[in-house]
Amino acid sequence: MQVDELLKPFPIKEFHPFPRALLGPGAHELIGPEALKLGFRKTLVMTSGLRGSDTVHKIVESMKYHGLDVVLYDKVESNPKDYNVMDAVTLYQEQGCDSFVSIGGGSSHDACKGARVSVAHDGRNVNDFEGFNKSENPKNPPHIAVSTTAGTGSETSWAYVITDTTTDPDNPHKYVAFDDYCVTTLAIDDPTLYYDCPMDYTAQCGFDVLAHASEPYVSRLNFEPSLGNALRAIRLTAQHLRTATWNPLDLGGREGMMYAQYIAAQAFNSGGLGIIHSISHAVSAFYDTHHGLNNAIALPRVWAFNMPVAYRRFAEIAAEMGVDTHGMTDVQAADAALAAAIRLLRDVGIPERFVDVKQDTYSKNRLGTGPTKFYENASVIKGDDADVDRITNHVLGDACTPGNAKECTFDTVRPVVAHSMTGDLDELLG
Repeated sequence: MQVDELLKPFPIKEFHPFPRALLGPGAHELIGPEALKLGFRKTLVMTSGLRGSDTVHKIVESMKYHGLDVVLYDKVESNPKDYNVMDAVTLYQEQGCDSFVSIGGGSSHDACKGARVSVAHDGRNVNDFEGFNKSENPKNPPHIAVSTTAGTGSETSWAYVITDTTTDPDNPHKYVAFDDYCVTTLAIDDPTLYYDCPMDYTAQCGFDVLAHASEPYVSRLNFEPSLGNALRAIRLTAQHLRTATWNPLDLGGREGMMYAQYIAAQAFNSGGLGIIHSISHAVSAFYDTHHGLNNAIALPRVWAFNMPVAYRRFAEIAAEMGVDTHGMTDVQAADAALAAAIRLLRDVGIPERFVDVKQDTYSKNRLGTGPTKFYENASVIKGDDADVDRITNHVLGDACTPGNAKECTFDTVRPVVAHSMTGDLDELLG
């Protein structure tokens, strides 16, 4: 079922599956016994390598200790590329693997989901599965996803995001595949694995959580089973992101964000997303910038764009973010929610405009260092008219856009993109 079909007035809405999960300090130490219970024998581990930490080594050695054969693919990139997926598929087939483990954030999990779908279809190119439930074989290899960031929620969702590098080099394409068959077999979330996460990366991943939670809460899908999780994730993010960012060894902060990211993903899993994510996908398609950073910059602009059709929902968001809304009208409280989001963004030190993102702005930056000549030539975000136009067009073709609270056209979305590029956030505060 396509999103545009779900948006038509119709009484039946679809609830998508979640995997079994283990959550809490020390959960990652159970991966060996859990893999054996699931019948793993020879496993392909997919990861980015997690430079500066020994997380991958510890987990791989634990798996080996329990008698598992392990093949390692550690070349997954941020904003995973189609060739990352297909290289892993080739390695899986050549080595005779029977299962997958992904270690990392959304990039590792998404690439692994795509690889599983490809393997289940005899190595077909992952780009063939863009869209909604395009895979035909429900018998994917089993997959354990071990998260090392509090952001994406990919370990529990039915979505994966891939950059298609086979398109016109002047018009790169990043897409979302939604597929019930890609859902992981087991999710493992252990907040102690977040301790090595850099402060700026922690902050940006946290805004991915806030986007995941707020977009389904105001989505035109209006899916009741998602709304409670959405609000709770907003509250947890407002309570814990500052601590997790600036005091990275604080277990309470890390655990709070672990739960926030997990239930936020469960909210959007059936409740839909919107153009915060569409803008993020478009900007990273052209500049290979980090998804959470992109969401953070786009979020205040999209909230302001959507408020006129959802003042009551944004007023409720304000209360979850800690605003005392007693005596406020819905419009006043919605404005206070926007102010709270901007304050949070500033408190955790995130750049406020896309043109402020430089090569050394943050630890996951890939500006000017991507895999193709296109990315080598995209070392500075221009934010000019041509940039705004092409990003706006990409947004309008994104699978997340139909769920946005407010109807999107080129003329209505373009100013949102332009303001994200060069606008002053104080302008949104009136």
